[in-house]
Amino acid sequence: MANVIAKLNRPALIISHNKTLAGQLYQELRDFFPQNAVSYFVSYYDYYQPEAYIPQTDTYIEKETDINEQIDKLRLQATTNILTRPDAIVVASVSCIYNLGSPIEYGRFILEIKRGEKADWNAYARRLVELQYERSEFEFTRGTFRIRGNHFDIYPAYEDIGYRIQDIRGRIGKIDKIEPISGKILTNQTTKQLNNQITKLIIYPAKHYLADPNVFTSVEKEIRRDLDKEYTQLKKAGKISEADRLLRRVNYDLELIREVGYVNGVENYSRYLDGRNPGDPPHTLLEYFQKAYGDDYLIFIDESHMTVPQVRGMYNGDQARKKVLIDFGFRLKAAFDNRPLKFEEFYNLAPQLIYTSATPDSWELEKAGSRGTVEQLVRPTGIVDPKITIRPAKDEVQDLISEIEKRAKVGQKILVTTLTKKTAEDLSEYLLDRGIRASYLHSDIKTLLRSDVLDNLRKGTFDVLIGVNLLREGLDLPEVTLVAILDADREGFLRSRTSLIQTMGRAARNVSGEVILYADNITGSMKGAISEIDRRRTHQLSYNKAHKITPRTVEKPIRGKIVVAEESLELIPSPSFDPSFLEKINPEALTPYDRKRIVKRLEHQMRKAAGELNFEIAIRLRDKVRELNQV
Repeated sequence: MANVIAKLNRPALIISHNKTLAGQLYQELRDFFPQNAVSYFVSYYDYYQPEAYIPQTDTYIEKETDINEQIDKLRLQATTNILTRPDAIVVASVSCIYNLGSPIEYGRFILEIKRGEKADWNAYARRLVELQYERSEFEFTRGTFRIRGNHFDIYPAYEDIGYRIQDIRGRIGKIDKIEPISGKILTNQTTKQLNNQITKLIIYPAKHYLADPNVFTSVEKEIRRDLDKEYTQLKKAGKISEADRLLRRVNYDLELIREVGYVNGVENYSRYLDGRNPGDPPHTLLEYFQKAYGDDYLIFIDESHMTVPQVRGMYNGDQARKKVLIDFGFRLKAAFDNRPLKFEEFYNLAPQLIYTSATPDSWELEKAGSRGTVEQLVRPTGIVDPKITIRPAKDEVQDLISEIEKRAKVGQKILVTTLTKKTAEDLSEYLLDRGIRASYLHSDIKTLLRSDVLDNLRKGTFDVLIGVNLLREGLDLPEVTLVAILDADREGFLRSRTSLIQTMGRAARNVSGEVILYADNITGSMKGAISEIDRRRTHQLSYNKAHKITPRTVEKPIRGKIVVAEESLELIPSPSFDPSFLEKINPEALTPYDRKRIVKRLEHQMRKAAGELNFEIAIRLRDKVRELNQV
């Protein structure tokens, strides 16, 4: 992918179905293109409960989110880079096909400050509030600004630095980059001179979706017309309570949008605010690329056998949930138009598509045709696909322990895949009890922390990583010499031919790579996967012999973090969570910022405990959250 981007010298969007894999791709491309604007665009929720209604039990579930501010910053950085740089490379998850707000509107919502112009602090403050920034004199965090005498500080929502605008005799005299915590003026790293040569500063919005007050005045009449129409329809259908509910909710939303320009759920009115007609496709990240580059950019779909079905399925799931909300008076029909792209819309928007996969599906093979398919069986390192051994599942854990101990002594690493998250956690705890340094990785671990877990395996913090599905594709871990697949004969998604091939490929980064399948029967999927690996292995061995290639293990440095996350691995809940540490938290000793972080962490653990039916722990966590919130 990097070679294609470099040789064509074009911006690129790379879509992955998996946040962990997207994170690794982002790190790789950031190293390949140090001068480019390489960005990371994935869903910014650590926890996401969409708005929903269950008619059978008359249960309304309000939209609840736990937004990761670091990822939000990276998303804003991605759109800003696309609109301001000619060399953007964005690694994204499938969230890139969701409604994002118009790039035209986003590009219009700016604050432009020029050196030499009149220093009008009040005008800047009003404009920043319109861009969803907050004034904060004490906590200078992303998306805030402050006024201190003759200077005005802004901390953009999409950057790691702040800016200081200085008033000299009523005019903007200097614009400096500053370190947000200390307020120290930063120096230019190449000239070592104070970085005060900025002549113009453009600040972009702190949120992707904004309601222009001028536009809102004109569209409010249209929203109210639709409200009257749908209110009448519900009443005629005998749905009196649903009609009253719709009237109350929409009036409340409109009043809040009019006053502050934003409401939780403003995206459900996006069709009006964007000027779209019913059924028109939403504004997505692809449209930002089109606005900036026309059709002169590339789209890669990585692990296409997984990503294409994901893109295809997003629309139908979203519409089914929205239909219930609309039928029962929770939303206007316009909510249907706050949606992901349909697959056909996505396919027609993409100027050029390049699919990459170790196990491509029939759809992309058919689209590419015989001339458009390239099979790459040999690796630059000469490493061949791993040897495969089948062993009985009866004593799989004891056999696995002996294999782990043998490799751990010489600093080699092991990946183990299980069928459930609970099994991964239990096995991790079981190995720890026996003195084996183990950890687990699954979808409950926060997005940014997953990369830290993989880095810690490579650094030697532990020797065994246990997971379910996140260990399947794309992970590049040269230190791994054994991939062990437990219960390999349980036919299903996680033990299909494709899944087994993908998982076994994780052992093909080291010359000592080996795969052990623990199974009492040989399934059709196992036969198919082993046959394909043997085919590749035969070709690779003959190629190496013909070209006198000696395989060598991949040598790869441990890359810098996606962001320097504020959380550490200590925040990952352990398999056996011990709430006794709650007594050690002194609310009076915490700063407001630390208190907010701890409350966020405890709420996440509370939901996890409740989901696992550990209600006693959940109650203790809830009580601590209440205590902290009362300070």
